[in-house]
Amino acid sequence: MKVILSPNPYRDKGLTAVREAERILRGCGVETCLCLPFRPDRSLELPRDLKLRDIHAEIKNADMLICFGGDGTILHSARLARTYHIPILGVNMGSVGFMAELEAGELHLLRQIAQGKYTTEQRMMLDMRVLRDGRSIFWDTALNDVVISNGAVARVLDMTVYGDKVKIMEYSGDGVIVCTPTGSTAYSMSAGGPIVEPTAENIIITPICAHDLLTKSCVLGKERIVDVTVGHLSHKSAYLSADGGRAFRLTSGDTVELRCSSHTIKLVRLTGRSFYEILNQKLGRR
Repeated sequence: MKVILSPNPYRDKGLTAVREAERILRGCGVETCLCLPFRPDRSLELPRDLKLRDIHAEIKNADMLICFGGDGTILHSARLARTYHIPILGVNMGSVGFMAELEAGELHLLRQIAQGKYTTEQRMMLDMRVLRDGRSIFWDTALNDVVISNGAVARVLDMTVYGDKVKIMEYSGDGVIVCTPTGSTAYSMSAGGPIVEPTAENIIITPICAHDLLTKSCVLGKERIVDVTVGHLSHKSAYLSADGGRAFRLTSGDTVELRCSSHTIKLVRLTGRSFYEILNQKLGRR
């Protein structure tokens, strides 16, 4: 069995957690290799005794990817894991980490991987493309959410949201979030959207600061095709991003089309904790 250990060096300071994980897994006979998920800034000093390999080369014949960081690190790695259909195990080195299975103090549970004592949980993804004058000009895939927002400028956007070409809502506001159940506990929840079990298969539409009393979040079936049309922008700006990635600037009349992706992500489960236990723990409830 080959496992890629992929730490966010800004979260795992000195790569201490990944060192311990490597020791545990190798002690159980698991082949490991250390790959950074992205190229860090040159000012960051990394331990010189660790051999870092190229994740794009190593992932082609890997059986599992273990990420050390927050949800952002998992989302970043999901783009690569979906291509090669390998499961991801998250070790939380951040603050919340809804998608992470383990905390930094639970690395001893990695021994279960060598024994095959783990399960995988499938999560749906969203395919997104931008249509401008009938042409596709931008596309991406998201595990968490796709967000259309006004950026840092405090001006409202006019937008219309359709489901299978039928109008669902039309409003002015700061933007809209279209998310998967996995992303329902992220930005969508903060904007007043519902919490949906992550293994469900739904498309959730959550307006951001809608300027009326009637526009509310909606939960759609996975078979729906969602279109979001941006109204006249004039001197305003609208930006689109998938899973918090690099923003794409929209212009007046652009339509963002979203649908359930044929790609899925598998998250590794070791602890047996239910979603509701994680929810209560992460949100600080008693």
